[in-house]
Parts: sequence; structure tokens; C-alpha cells
Amino acid sequence: MSGRPPPGPPQPRGPYDQQPRNPFTQQPYGSSQGHGQPGGYYENESDVGDYAGSGYHGYGTDAESTENDVYGNSYPPSSESLPQGSRGGHSDYSTAQYGDYGPSGSREPYPAWTAERQIPLSKEEIEDIFLDLTQKFGFQRDSMRNQFDFLMQLLDSRASRMSPNQALLTLHADYIGGQHANYRKWYFAAQLDLDDAIGQSNNPGLNRLKSVRGAPAGKNKSEKSLDSALNRWRSAMNNMSQYDRMRQIALYLLCWGEAAQVRFVPECLSFIFKCADDYYRSPECQNRMDPVPEGVYLRAVIKPLYTLLRDQGYEVVDGKFVRREKDHEDIIGYDDVNQLFWYPEGIARIPLKDKRRLVDIPPSQRFMYFDKVDWNRAFFKTYKEKRTFLQLLVHFNRIWVIHISIYYFYTAYNSPRVYRRADNNDKPTVAMQWSATALGGAVATLIMMAATLAEFSFIPTTWNNTSHLARRLIFLLVTLALTAGPTVYIALYENPKQESNLPVILGVVQFFISVVATALFSILPSGRMFGDRVAGKSRKYLASQTFTASYPVLDRKTRTASIMLWVLIFGCKLVESYFFLTLSFRDPIRVMVGMEIQGCSDKLFSTYLCSKQAIFALTIMYVMDLVLFFLDTFLWYVIWNTVYSIARSFALGLSLWTPWKDIYTRLPKRIYAKLLATGDMEVKYKPKVLVSQIWNAIIISMYREHLLSIDHVQKLLYHQVQNESDGRRTLRAPPFFISQGDKGFAGEFFPAGSEAERRISFFAQSLTTSLPEPLPVDAMPTFTVLTPHYSEKILLSLREIIREEDQNTRVTLLEYLKQLHPIEWDNFVKDTKILAEESSGFGGPSPFGTSGEGEKGGKAPDIPFYAIGFKSAAPEYTLRTRIWASLRAQTLYRTVSGMMNYSKAIKLLYRVENPEVVQLFGGNTEKLERELERMARRKFKFCVSMQRYSKFSKEEQENAEFLLRAYPDLQIAYLDEEPSKKEGGEPRLFSALIDGHCEFMPETGKRRPKFRIELPGNPILGDGKSDNQNHAIIFYRGEYVQLIDANQDNYLEECLKIRNILGEFEQFNTSGQSPYAQWGHKEFAKEPVAIVGAREYIFSENIGILGDIAAGKEQTFGTLFARSWAWLGGKLHYGHPDFLNALFMCTRGGVSKAQKGLHVNEDIFAGMTAFARGGRIKHSEYFQCGKGRDLGFGTILNFQTKLGMGMGEQMLSREYYYLGSQLPIDRFLTFYYGHPGFHMNNILVILSIQVFMVALLFLGTLNKQLTICQYNSQGQFIGGQPGCYNLVPVFDWIRRCIISIFLVFFIAFMPLFLQELTDHGTGSALIRLGKHFLSLSPIFEVFSTQIYSNSILNNLTFGGARYIATGRGFATTRLSFAILYSRFAGPSIYLGMRTLLLLLYITMSIWMPHLIYFWISVMSLCIAPFVFNPHQFAFADFIIDYREFLRWMSRGNARTHSNAWIGYCRLSRTAITGFKKKRLGYPSEKLSGDSPRAKFKHVLVAEIIAPICLAIIFTIAYMFVGAFPVNGKVPPSPLIRIGVVAIGPLVWNAAVLLVLFFVSVFLGPVLGGCCAKFPAVIASIAHILALVGMVAFFEFLWFLERWDASHAVLGIIAIVAIQRAVNKVFIATFLTREFKHDETNKAWWSGKWYGVGLGHHAMSQPAREFGVKILELSLWSGDFLLAHVLLFFLAIPLMIPFVDSVHSTMLFWLRPSKQIRPPLYTSKQRRQRRNIVIKHGFIFLVMFGIFGALIAIPAVFRETLDLACPFCDLL
Repeated sequence: MSGRPPPGPPQPRGPYDQQPRNPFTQQPYGSSQGHGQPGGYYENESDVGDYAGSGYHGYGTDAESTENDVYGNSYPPSSESLPQGSRGGHSDYSTAQYGDYGPSGSREPYPAWTAERQIPLSKEEIEDIFLDLTQKFGFQRDSMRNQFDFLMQLLDSRASRMSPNQALLTLHADYIGGQHANYRKWYFAAQLDLDDAIGQSNNPGLNRLKSVRGAPAGKNKSEKSLDSALNRWRSAMNNMSQYDRMRQIALYLLCWGEAAQVRFVPECLSFIFKCADDYYRSPECQNRMDPVPEGVYLRAVIKPLYTLLRDQGYEVVDGKFVRREKDHEDIIGYDDVNQLFWYPEGIARIPLKDKRRLVDIPPSQRFMYFDKVDWNRAFFKTYKEKRTFLQLLVHFNRIWVIHISIYYFYTAYNSPRVYRRADNNDKPTVAMQWSATALGGAVATLIMMAATLAEFSFIPTTWNNTSHLARRLIFLLVTLALTAGPTVYIALYENPKQESNLPVILGVVQFFISVVATALFSILPSGRMFGDRVAGKSRKYLASQTFTASYPVLDRKTRTASIMLWVLIFGCKLVESYFFLTLSFRDPIRVMVGMEIQGCSDKLFSTYLCSKQAIFALTIMYVMDLVLFFLDTFLWYVIWNTVYSIARSFALGLSLWTPWKDIYTRLPKRIYAKLLATGDMEVKYKPKVLVSQIWNAIIISMYREHLLSIDHVQKLLYHQVQNESDGRRTLRAPPFFISQGDKGFAGEFFPAGSEAERRISFFAQSLTTSLPEPLPVDAMPTFTVLTPHYSEKILLSLREIIREEDQNTRVTLLEYLKQLHPIEWDNFVKDTKILAEESSGFGGPSPFGTSGEGEKGGKAPDIPFYAIGFKSAAPEYTLRTRIWASLRAQTLYRTVSGMMNYSKAIKLLYRVENPEVVQLFGGNTEKLERELERMARRKFKFCVSMQRYSKFSKEEQENAEFLLRAYPDLQIAYLDEEPSKKEGGEPRLFSALIDGHCEFMPETGKRRPKFRIELPGNPILGDGKSDNQNHAIIFYRGEYVQLIDANQDNYLEECLKIRNILGEFEQFNTSGQSPYAQWGHKEFAKEPVAIVGAREYIFSENIGILGDIAAGKEQTFGTLFARSWAWLGGKLHYGHPDFLNALFMCTRGGVSKAQKGLHVNEDIFAGMTAFARGGRIKHSEYFQCGKGRDLGFGTILNFQTKLGMGMGEQMLSREYYYLGSQLPIDRFLTFYYGHPGFHMNNILVILSIQVFMVALLFLGTLNKQLTICQYNSQGQFIGGQPGCYNLVPVFDWIRRCIISIFLVFFIAFMPLFLQELTDHGTGSALIRLGKHFLSLSPIFEVFSTQIYSNSILNNLTFGGARYIATGRGFATTRLSFAILYSRFAGPSIYLGMRTLLLLLYITMSIWMPHLIYFWISVMSLCIAPFVFNPHQFAFADFIIDYREFLRWMSRGNARTHSNAWIGYCRLSRTAITGFKKKRLGYPSEKLSGDSPRAKFKHVLVAEIIAPICLAIIFTIAYMFVGAFPVNGKVPPSPLIRIGVVAIGPLVWNAAVLLVLFFVSVFLGPVLGGCCAKFPAVIASIAHILALVGMVAFFEFLWFLERWDASHAVLGIIAIVAIQRAVNKVFIATFLTREFKHDETNKAWWSGKWYGVGLGHHAMSQPAREFGVKILELSLWSGDFLLAHVLLFFLAIPLMIPFVDSVHSTMLFWLRPSKQIRPPLYTSKQRRQRRNIVIKHGFIFLVMFGIFGALIAIPAVFRETLDLACPFCDLL
């Protein structure tokens, strides 16, 4: 090959090469000899020919490697990216464009890396390194060009603030060899230092296995000791030449740049790099003359790993990739692949196809064998993410130990009657009281044992895992004997008559052992017991310490604060729980233990069950108290965490209450001191001059965004004025800074309550805090903003803005936005009119359609302006309105224009701080602008990853093109597809990058990409977002990345703080010392900052109550709690505006994780990874980005469902296992209550309501059937009450519980209130809270708590988490009743209705005013979706809804309908049954997605055991009520009665269906031809008869209960529970998978079973369908009755006049005059609507009458309706 020096003799291997030599020439580094002549790629084009035949050194030529010409017939790279005259193809277009100006070196694309700065290697030398590596390893040329540019920009960024030598050194330390480099940590964790130092091919893992067996190890200790190895490493790194350092970085980047999915497995990537580096230094590689074909690395190294990862989740069916039906525990995911490389034993397992192992090959040759590795045999599950609630037991065992054990200690001590002794005056002995209380220790030990046994099933039993679990188990068994044994002795052998001290001593000792054991288990992480995996010194723990437990250390002050927080929380909790919960429970225990119910009997069970009713009630009360015990902790956590956070905000000077009267007066000084890098400026200019430029730019940017009118702008700007005395011009500060003494300024300077006021006040407030010092612009680090984009709106089309979405919307988007932003619309219209006048002033006709004279006619000609913002429909004018609306909706255009403010801010700061640049260019503004542009482009990049770009529709394509034209520096990364060259082969995919400077290709009309890098296959294997980020991450530039979603915004004044926020990474002032000079140097010892969080401002918060709730949640979570978490080291990463240390994250697996389903909340996993691997996570208060939030009821709940399901998946993950079992107690608690604890609390809140209802139900049966003792007001017993039962203490306990539940719920409002209080003052806080309560937000809170808990429980049972694209629109659309009912019945309405039945019985049996709170809470579960539905109470719409509901219930039986009850019913059971795999090509198959069958072990508890238990509990309660004599006679057994009434309707349905089945089979085929409605008629008959049957059985039950309403209600409760259990058990155990189509349903009613494509299923399906139909009929009748009850209830508000506008005011917070007009209908539509309303209003009233009659007639005529019925007497 031309111009290459011949390679020298082989070099010593390993990183311990002492001589700083150039490996090519053996010249001592620095001699100029031997670097090749300037020859880029283009001279050597001939060398890279078609290498179809040449395998190389063990790269075989399989069928695939013939595709080695990666750029087959594709186009060459964009000439744009090959600057003229440059050598080879690094891409920085700034070079090619400017030729003739400016200070020297400004033509350089990388100005900080130029010859005059004593650079260690020139740009050309670096390029040679890249060329050489590419030819040695077969990297793709475009990838090489991309990585060359990447590395040069990185060096430029670092060298701009330190010497180039130091820049290269620190970069090498960060990537390869430094103290915090992931590669170095891995190298020692996997014990490769032994592998390399010994120089043998065998592996230390094997040596260790031998030495364990007792063979002599035969190596001196020093070689094995880690310290000496580290020192050898350090000196090797220190002595390495700069050339070699550069080569290592280049090789790492080239490996990383093409790694695709392998980037998610960083230690595997490190292994690949290590093998490549070893190979490069081997003689074979150096002696090899001919270059390796392009693309070999991708095919031989990456593709096999990619294929393995892909095939875990997908299989090919009919030529398409289909998701496999495997859950996480059966999929070898990224983490399993990665962990193989953590341990020497893992690397030793890697087999080759010829049965040898990779470790048996010498290290220098391993790289050549990568395509021979049999990866399928190498990997196994390293952690099983089983879908079970046992995961919670293992991860959070300390939470369970703390709560359940302490609860046991408290309660056992206060329940002495439970273990009383008859031979001791019914009191327990002293020893027994000690000993029984001491069993709390045994409880703790049992929890630990259960957790340990569960842990066995999650981790593989192969390596050294199980030894410490077995040790732990043995220790726990001993502890159990110590904590439980004495109790057995005392209970059996103690004699109270004997005066022996032994039992008492035993009891006391047992108690203290228990306390110690409980404390130990509560505080010590399970991973640190018996073999410390966190801080142990043994080498075998090194990997797990490095990658799962390198938590960043807190300084002593913070750690003390952290421990104090938990001491305060648990101190308050334990005191309060004891006095409020436990002591109030003492008296109920005293009266209820041993309470035998007299005088009851049952024909079947005699007195066995009914006499124990008090014990059953007490048991449920114990459970209730335990649940409250858990809830209390969260309550105190919220209180103290809020206090901490607010104290922290005072400390940071953030609060409104810190003296800031003069916050605006001091603003100019603060801008000068904090935002400008004034330290390095020569002060030639007055600060005022500099500040005025910044301030005026901010005000003008607000004017351009139409936030300020021209009058306001005049008052806010700095003006130049003539000084009268000497005629000099001076700057006058705006009166705004001066007139701050009086408060009434807002209206004067900007509209009160406007966006401008909010932004300026936040800006002023944020500068009161301490900010890191900024660096000068040319020394600041380069950073990239990265935004993933899938199908979010780019720019709103005219049609979307001025047309209503559908009939239910009532308003156009533009109307709605004008209501929300009236001031901004007004400013926009004024602006437009000025433009119109200007263009007519130029003599031409006005494009805006107004002539000069027309203006004088007043406002009439302006109507089109005020209506739609333009008069002429030419696209350039309509575009203004489209942009105005897009900037106020959640669009990508808003995000891009917001983030491009960074570019403006950098230019502004550069110009202000370097006045000499302005002077240099004199008056040539064009050249000045180019110089500023160049600086902005050098320091800031914006990359949008548009996954679908190449498949965009025409409209999307135009919008994307519009973005590129508006912002030419915007970069778009996208996936490019090319059909395979082979017939039937997979298409080839590429990561491509374009920007606005790329030219168009004439042949395709598309832009020519700058880089186009082939991928091993389709990169989207997971939920999309993380894969999308991963494919684009190779195009980021610089040192930091800010992750932004496609619904965010940014502001110029925030972007001015960019240098301060990048300063938070603490990398601005590096020392001049080499990181390799000594270990542990303080400059380099501190853990790196991985993530800096920022605040979010929810810009949709002014859009009514739901927008405000969503905004409030974000405010408390993203600001209030994040502040204290970041301080205490508990904050993770939650996506959005966070800044990431890109180098840190990218060497540790990227910016997010990507396993499908498991990592659905992808960003939090990146946070956990960074945290576990030693990255610090900070939170900055002074910087904020805008963020859109979901605004409609449904979309907010979709978002919550996504969070809930994602949390369910997190609970299965290994990250939670590591954090839960290794974090010290205070940090574990901070992590737990900040993340999973919030969701666990939601589950417990809902559980508490249910358990409490059951407890009250049992107490209600006691209260109803027994005589309760009466006491007078002094609490003395009133005489003359023989046989009464004392339940008075129990009723006091009930009141206490209700107060507890109320407090737990109410505390949810406290953080928001206090946050508002500190940010905006008392008035604002009270108003906001008041608005929330008047808008019924508590109803929403209860409902959303249920949605959260339901989504987690469902996920842990069935799985199915996926990325839910949450709606980004505005919530003005009214949804019909049927849609809301079908969406929320399963998650909430059914539960609410069942609980309401319980509440109804409780109210009938124990009325107390406290129950009103529960009526409100439980009603919320049923009615919330309707209360928050816009215009729910418009009369006509309500009745039309009713019609739609009746049609929804009845359609879908004769022909397929996408929106019918039958479809909803089938879909709700497919979570359990799953769909059949086979597709038959029916159109109705499209209606359903893929859903695998749930595993039986997953559904066993939730779907079978739980419903059966509930049915038994309610049946026992019912049987108790029926076990008392009536008129002196023992009644028949209630069990038989309830059985008949519960199973009766199902038998009736079966009979009806059997008859109709034969009718349809015999008549259907005959009549089907002439009567198309035949199936529908048959279906209607069946459904109506089923409904009649259900109602008849209810009336029959009531009759059997002698018309006693409360008994009938209790009966219904039991019946519902029994039918639900039958239902669930039948579906979970007997039903086979569903068809994807609904042919079987239609066949049942039409009788046509043949010829509809069921094939051989036509024989088996009728029997299955018969079982299904019995259930469906009873479900249908239930839904019909339930929905009517809801509708009757919702009809009550219709009676109130003006209810619709009151309701709209409540939802949208707009005055009735401002509200959205009712829709306009044509006269024909009005007539139709009137007819519907009359007809269906009548039907509604008739139904209401029937329902009323069924309940009222028996209630009124109960005395006379006593029918003689001999059969009934048996029941």
C-alpha cells in the first residue's frame, strides 16, 4: 500500500510496554520520520477493491461475507462533508465555507487543536491512525469519518480550556486507563490483569477453581495482590506514548461506533476492544500488508452478537419478524449478555464452534476467532426477572421486616388476652408476656428466610452465588431457634403456681435477642451478610462491587443529614403509631378476644361458624391496623421530606421568602456577576453596557414571541439618551429596575399573570442562587441536545388549526389557543397588521388583503385578522398562523425553536464578552455574523433522531424540510433502508445523518447524507425510544448531552445559563497534573458527575384543573422532591431536560436501557446504572426547560398507566435487586420511598379502603344481630341489659381509622401547597388549593390512585408493559358514556360498585357521620371519568349518549363492529386466555393486537385464590346473619339459599342458550338468506331473557329474606362475590385461547358453523362457545344494570339550571363569557337531534320507572306481600 512504512519487529505484549515508541517505525516517539505521505482514501481507492474471495486470518467467507461491499451501488458521501483541500473525509462544513477573513486559525475546523498550541499529534497524524485502524480491522469508511470528526471535536472541546497534551491525557484516562474509566474497572474486575501478567493462555478463573480443590497455586502473592497490579497498570499508562494513547482511544471509538445493539452491553464491548488492542500489537497484525475489506468488523464481530440478541425476542414467521411469546425470565437480555464478561469464569465459558474455548487461544489471536465463537452456547440467565410478588419480598425485605416486626412487637404487647392462661386468673404470666412479645424477632427471621428462599429462585445456582445464600439460611435457622424456641418451652412447661425465675429470665433474654435480630435485619443489607458483596476485600466480589455497588460517597455533613431524616421520620412514626394506632386498638382487642356469640345456629354448621364471628371480625381488624401502620410511614416521609426540601430551598436562597424585595433592582448586577465570564475580560467597558445588551436581547426575544406588546417593550429596554449637560450619549436603565419599591408594577411593565412575567421573575429569582463560574465562550465545552422523534407532530397544518377534530370537539384548536393566550394573540394580530401596512406601503397590493384606505374603516376589515390571523390564503401568510399555533401546542417545531436558543445565547455571549471581535469586522455585519455562527456551531449541536424520516408522508416530509430550512444547523439522524442484494434476504439498514447544508441528490430528490453507516439489522428491538436514541448517539458531539423529549421548550434567558450548568459537572478546572502520575490524587479521585437534573416548567398548567393537577405532580416530583433526593444522593434520572456526562454514560451502556417490556421506563434505568457504577447525580434549581404534559382525563390516566406498568417492570429488574440488597439503610429508604414506595403506598391506600370495608361489614353484622351494651355519657354501664355485647370501644376504633385514612389521603396535597407557598407566597397557595377543591380534584386523586395501583398489580400478574404514546392534544373533546365505561370499568368502576354495595350495607347496619368521607371516596372510583368529561351534563348530549350506549350494548352479534360490548368483553379476558397464533385473514383480526396467554402460576393468586377467598368471606358474613331463629324457628341453611340464588341465573342462562342454539342451528341457515337480522333477533331474545332472569332471582332473594333490605344487600354482596369467583376460575382454568376474529360469536347466533373458516375447530368451538356465552350473558346483564345505576346517578345534576357552564368553568377555569361556544348545527341536524332526545329521553324515563318500581314496591308493600310458597320455606 502506498506511503505506508513497513511494520517493525513485534512489540512486547500487554499494557506494560515501557518504551514510548511509535509502533509503526520503532522510532522513539517524536521523530518526524515514518508518517506516511498525505494520502487520504481517495488515492488508495484501488486498494479497497472487491474482496469477495479473501477471507482473512480465520474470517471465513460464509454466504454473508460476499456482501462485503458496504457501499454497493449506493452514493458517495455528501461532498458537503468533504471540505475542499482537506485530507480525507472528516466532516465539518464550517471549513469549506469561509475563506478570507478573521484572526489566524479561524479557518481551522478544530481551532483549539492547531500547530501553534504544541499539539502532541497533528490532525493529519490522527487521521493516519484512523486510516490505519480501518484497514487493519475492516471498519466502515463512513463510520471512520464520523468517529474521526467525533474525536477531533472532543479534543477541540477539551483543548479549548486546557493544554492539548492534558486534553489527550484526560481523555485517555476517561476512556481507557484512568481511575474512573469503565474499561480499567472491568479489566480488573474480570481479573484480566492476571491473564496478561502471567502470560499464559489459561484463565485465572480456572486457576482459582484448581486452587480451591487444593492444588498448589504456585504464584507469589504480590503478583496476585490487586494493589501491585494497579500500580503496574498506572506506570504502564504513565509511560505510554501520546501516539499510543491516541491510537487506543481511536480504536475504542471505532469499535463503539459500529457496535449497534452491542453498545448496550458495555463490558462485552470492552472485551471486544481488549481483543482488538491485543491483536493490533501482535506481529501478525503488524506484518499484514493488504487491507481488510470494509465491513468485516460489522459482519464478523457485531452481527453474530446482534443476531443472538434479536433472536431472543423475535422469530421469523412467514418471512416477517414476530415477537416470541417469552417472558423476561426466559429471554437472555442485554444484562445477561453483559454480565458474562464480568467474571473470569464467564469469559472462560465462551466456546468456539470447534469445541475449543476462546481463552485457550493466546490473547493476541483471540480477535481473529470472533466469527468462530458459538455465542448461543456462551450465555445464560444471570438473574431471572420472574413475574411474581416474591420480587418485592426480596428487593424490599428490610421494609417488610421493619414494619411487620415492629407492628408485631407493639400489638403482641397490647393483646395480653390472646395468650392469657385460665389457671392464672385469665391473665398471662410475666414470662409469657415477655416471650410472646419477643416473637417479633421470629417474625423478622421468617421474613428473611422467605426472602432468602425466594432469592434462590432468581439467581443462577452456578457460581459463588449460592454459597452465601446457604450460609445465610443456616444462620437464620439458628436465629429462629433462639427467637422462637423459648416461647415453646414457656407455653408448654411453665407453671404459674411455681416460684421459678427461669421462665422470666428466658423470656427477657429471648426478647433482647429478638430486638437485636430485628434491628440487624432492618439495618444490614442482605447482600452484606455473610460474605460482603459491597465492601468485601475478596477478588471474587470485585465485579459485583464495581458494577452494582460503587455508590458515590456522600460527604459527612450530607450523610448525617440523610441519617437524621430517617431518624426523624421513624421517630415520629413509631411514637405516633404506638399512641394513635396501637393503644386505640387495645380496648377492642380486650373486649373481642374470647367473645362467643350465643343463641345462633346453622343447619349445616351448627354453632361452629356463627359463634366465632367476633374472632373473624377481629382478625380482619388486625390486618387493617397493619395496613395503616405501613401508610403512616409514607405520611411522615412526605411531611419530613417536604420540610427538608423547603429548608434546602431557603439554604440555596430559592424561596420567595428569602429577602428579595430588591430582586429586580439587583438583577443587572447579578447578570454581570453570574452570567458573564468577566474574570478573563479586560474591563474596557462599563458593566452597564454589557448587561444592557443581554437584557435587551431577552426582552426583544419575548417581543418576537408575541409575549410583550411594543408599549411594554419600550418600558423594559435600555435606551440611549442624550446627556443635556455635555451632549454625550448615555445609557438609561429601564424604569423597571428602579421602580421596584412599590408592588403594583406588574400591569405597568408586562401583562399581569402573563408568561412574560413568569419567565422574567423566574430568571431574576434563579440568579439569586449560587451558580458555578462560567468559562469564556471559546473555552466552554461542546455539548449536544438529542431528541428522539417517532411520529409526534412537527408543525400543525392549517386544517388541524381551523377545523374541529370531530363532532364532539365543539371548538377549533385556534379558537381554544386564543382563549388560553389572549394577550399573545392580540400582539400577534397587531404585528401582522403592521406587516400588512408595510407591504402595502411598498406600493404593491397588500398580500394581507387590506388596502391602505380600508384601515380607516375601524375594526370591520380586521375581522379576518382577529379570527384566523390572515386575509390572504397564500401559504407564506398562513404559515405565520400555523407557527403561532405550533409554538403553543406540543409540537417538534416548538422544541426545535426553543432549543435553538442555545445557538442564539452562545452568539450573544460571545459578542458581548469579546467586543474586539465586533471591532475586527468593522461594519461588515455579514462576516461578523459568520464568525458568531461558527462559534455557535462549534460549541453546540442539535440532533433529532427521526426514526421514521425515510418513511414520512408527504406532509411530514415537507414539515421536516421546513425545519431544515429554518435551522440549517439542525441535524437529523434517521434509518435508511436498502433492499437486500440477495433474493429474499433481509433488507440492509443504515444510520444516516443529514443537516440543512446537505445538497439534494438529483436521482432521488432527497438530501445526500453526511454519514451513512450500515447496521447489523433492524435496530428497533425494544420499545422504540431507547433504540432510537442508541442509533443516533454516534452522531452526538462534544462532552455532554442534554436529553430532550419532543414536547419540550426552552427560552433564551435560560440558555444564557448553559455555561453555568455545564460547570456543575465539575470538569472546568482540571489540574495540570497527569491523571497517571499517582493514584488517588484529589483532582481525579472524586467520583465523576454523571447526570445533572434540571427543573421542568409545565407549560400546559394553565389549561384547567386536569392540566394543573398534572403540572402540580411534576412540580412536586420534579422540583420539590428532586431537590432533597439529589442532596441526599437518592435522585435517579427521569429523562427530559437532564444533562448527561456523555463519555461516562456511553462507556457504561448508553443513555438508556432497551430490553423490550422490561425497560419501558428506559431513562430511570440509565440513572440506576450510573448510580450503581459510581456516577454522582445532581439537581440544579436555577435552570428550567418547558415541558408539555397530557391534558385530558384519558391521556393523563394513560400516562399514569404507563408509569405504573413501568414500575411493575422495574420491580422485576436486577437493578432493584442490587439497590435493595446492597444500599446502606438510609440511602435504601430514600431510594425506596422516592420510587417504588410511592406506588406501593398507592396500592396500600386502595387496599386499606377494601380491608376496612370488610372489617366494617363484619362489625355491621354483629351490630345488626346482637344487643349492644348501652353506656351513659359518663361511660357508666346502664343496668337492665342482660346478654348484651360490649362493642363500644370498637366503634371508637372505627372513628380513629377513618381519620387515619383521611389524613393519609389529605397529606397528598401538602407538598404542592408548600411548594406554591415558598415559590409564590401565601395568597397564591391558598387560591390554588381552593381552586383544586372547588374543581373536585380530590375525586380525581382517589381515582388516579386506583389507576396506579391497578396498573402495577396487573403488570406483576400478566405483564404486557409497553410504551404508551400518551396523547399530546388538548382536552376539549367530549367522550361518549360507552367509551368511558369500557375504558374504566375494569380498572376502577367494578371495584367501586362492589365497594359501594359493602358501604350500603355498612350504612344500614352501623351509621356514623364519619362514613360520609367513604361515600365520597368510593363514589369517586365510579364517577370520576364522567365528572371530568367536558360537557358531560349538556342535556341533549346526555340523552344522545344514552342512545349510543344502548346501541353499544346490543351490536356486534350479526356482523362485526369495532366498537361493541361483545368486543370489549372478549378483549378484557384475552389478558388471561391470550389469542390463538394462527391467522385466518379476517378483517376483524385487525381489531386485536398480539397477546400471549398468561402463565397459570402468574394468575393463580390474583385470578383464582383471591376471588375464592373473597367469596368465602362474604358468604360467612351472610351465613351469620341468617343463623338466628326467626319467630322461634331455626331457619333453613343460608348456604343453600345463597348457593341457589347465585348459581340460579347461570343455570337459567344455560337453558335459554341451549334452546336458542337448536333454533339457530336448524333455522339459521334457512332464514339467514332472507332475514339478515335473524342472528341479531336471536341474540336480543337471549340477552333480554338473561336480564329478566337476573332481576327475578334478585327479587326472589329479597322475598326469601322477608323483605329485609339490609339482609338482601348482604345477600347480593355474597352473590356478586360467588359469581365473580366462578367467572374468573372458569376463564383462568378452562378457556382455551381466543380466535383473533369474532366468527365464533356470529356463528353461535346465526347457526352457520361451517364455511366460515373455522376448519376442524368447527367441532370443538360450539362447546367452548356455550360455556363462554353462559358467562357473557350474566356479565352483559350485570353491565346493563350497573351502567343504568350510574346513568341515573349522573342524571341528577341535569336538573340544576346552567349546570353545563358551571361544570365547564370547573374543568377549564374559564369564565362563562370566555367559554367555548356550543357547536353550530344545520336545521336538519337540529331536527334529528330533537327526535333522538324525545324518543330516547322517554325510554330513559321508562327504564328509571321500572328500576324504581322493582325497589320501591316491595319496600312499600312489604307487610302485605307475604306469598305462600312451600318450596321457599326449604330455602
